[in-house]
Amino acid sequence: MVALSHSGDLRPLHPLHAILLAFPLPLFAGALASDLAYRASFHIQWANFSSWLIAGGLVGGGFALLWALINLFRRGPARKGRLVVYFIVLLAMWGLGFVNALIHAKDAWATMPEGLYLSAITTLLALVAAWVGYSGFRTGEVK
Repeated sequence: MVALSHSGDLRPLHPLHAILLAFPLPLFAGALASDLAYRASFHIQWANFSSWLIAGGLVGGGFALLWALINLFRRGPARKGRLVVYFIVLLAMWGLGFVNALIHAKDAWATMPEGLYLSAITTLLALVAAWVGYSGFRTGEVK
């Protein structure tokens, strides 16, 4: 017989929060792909694409960060570990994404290689934030 143990720490995301969390990963990954294309071709339009994709990732990620902050204060003091990690990863993603936007605001030639490195780190942080955020959908585990 299979027994399910339910953990109060793992709760599904609100549907609107899940939608907001869905924006940063593809947008920051698109910015990384655009930076790689710019590095390979030096066509300025790829740097412009990166700037717009980063801006979109910051908007969606900013609202997801705000939602995570509200959830952090709404929850009681017990079992906050996962929420704190989620908030810190989102905050680091947004902060590095903002620095990346400032780097991409410079001349296209001046964005390399810092913009490429920041895009890679921001994409990785967006992946970790999505992983931590969406893993709350698992409400029980098999023993």
